[in-house]
Amino acid sequence: MWKGTLISCGNNAKTIKGDGDEYLTAIMYMLPFKHAGINVCPMAEQAQCIEGCLNSAGRGQMNSVQLARAKKTEWFARDRAGFMAQLVVDVQSFVAYCLKRKIQPCVRLNGTSDIRWELVSVTADGVTYENIMRAFPSVIFYDYTKIVNRRNIPANYFLTWSYSAANPKYAELAKIAKANGFNIAVVFRTKGGIPVRFLDMPTIDGDKDDLRFLDPKGVVVALYAKGKAVADASGFVQDVA
Repeated sequence: MWKGTLISCGNNAKTIKGDGDEYLTAIMYMLPFKHAGINVCPMAEQAQCIEGCLNSAGRGQMNSVQLARAKKTEWFARDRAGFMAQLVVDVQSFVAYCLKRKIQPCVRLNGTSDIRWELVSVTADGVTYENIMRAFPSVIFYDYTKIVNRRNIPANYFLTWSYSAANPKYAELAKIAKANGFNIAVVFRTKGGIPVRFLDMPTIDGDKDDLRFLDPKGVVVALYAKGKAVADASGFVQDVA
């Protein structure tokens, strides 16, 4: 499967679920929260999702994977222009790979981070754009986020707000998320423990695939815990009787 310097596809279970005859997703993983000296998850403390982060799931348990994620995060912190230039090269290469196979290219930049990519400018083919989504309008970008007040989102960038009940003040932000038109991702302890409705919204199975941009509006995207999140007791992972 295809692999770039910063993004890749086909080597992680969650992204593979979204790969098929129509769509192919390349994803970027960084080292979350403040672990690389820069906070790439500004709401992590309030949401109390640090311990349950998917950074520890699957291949994320390997030291070599953690080191690679740390290097990406440090590069983003110290040399933003160089990092974004490489990201442009990666996306261009990925698009070419997908076009050759007649597949729609999709990109998730916040695999284990929560960066406001809509605010990070980029130069592609000598033209400076306000963000990478504007530079590649034919590519579908999508992410999960815990930042409820994101604005001026490009039409090809789809965001799903991530819920946590670990902090009552953060949980209250679900009302703002709904008012702002976000779908809401909720992590449940087990797949069998996913209710029909949650937060007064219908639930859909978010683990069937990773293509959040195809979800209907006004739903809770139900996920089940993986990695260290299985034992989470903070309120990030939900138990529903």
